[in-house]
Amino acid sequence: MAGSRTRRSRSDSPSGGLSDSGALPDDPQSADAEPDPFSVAQTIVYRQLTASPKSRLQLARKLAERNIPEHVAEAVLDKFQEVRLIDDAEFADMWVRSRSQSRKLAKGALRRELADKGIDQQTAASALEQLSDADEEAAARTLVERKLRPGTDLSDQAERDKAVRRLASMLARKGYQPSQAFRIVNEVLESRRDHDSGEAGTLNW
Repeated sequence: MAGSRTRRSRSDSPSGGLSDSGALPDDPQSADAEPDPFSVAQTIVYRQLTASPKSRLQLARKLAERNIPEHVAEAVLDKFQEVRLIDDAEFADMWVRSRSQSRKLAKGALRRELADKGIDQQTAASALEQLSDADEEAAARTLVERKLRPGTDLSDQAERDKAVRRLASMLARKGYQPSQAFRIVNEVLESRRDHDSGEAGTLNW
C-alpha cells in the first residue's frame, strides 16, 4: 500500500543532506572544480625557492614537469621576477661562490653549469669575474696537494708519471685546461719532491 511506504530520509538521498558525520556536504561545484593553475604554479615556485635558490629556467622546467600550462608558468615566473624573488644574476653570483669553494671548480666547469641552468653568457661572465686567475690556481694547487697519495715515491719516474696523469685528469674534470692542469700538477709535485728531499737530507745529517 502506498501509505505503508516509508519515505526515504534526506540522509539516504544520493544528492545531498547531512553527511554521516553530521557535517554539511561540500559545495558540489567547488568539489568538482579543477585547482586554479596559477595558484598551483605559485605554490610550486614558493616551495622550490624555499628548498634552495634556483634560476628561472630551473623553475620553468619544474613547472613543466608538473604539467603547468606554459602561458601560466610564464606569467607566474614574471611576477616572481618583478619582486626579485627570481634573480638570475644573483643566483649566478651565489653559484660561482659556492661551487668554486666547495668543489674547487674552474671557470670552464662553472660556465658550463651556469649555461645548463639557463644563465646567459653575459650574466655568467659577470658572475665569473669574482673568481680571479690567482684564486683558480690556488684552488687547483690545494686540490692536488690534498689528492696526492701519501707515500708516493716522486723520485721514481714511473710512479711520478702515473701520479701526474691521475691528478691532471682530476683537474680536467674540474674544468681546468689540460695545459694548465699538467703545469700545476708538475709544479706541486716538484715542490713536494724538493721538500721531501730536504727533509731526508736533514735526517741523514
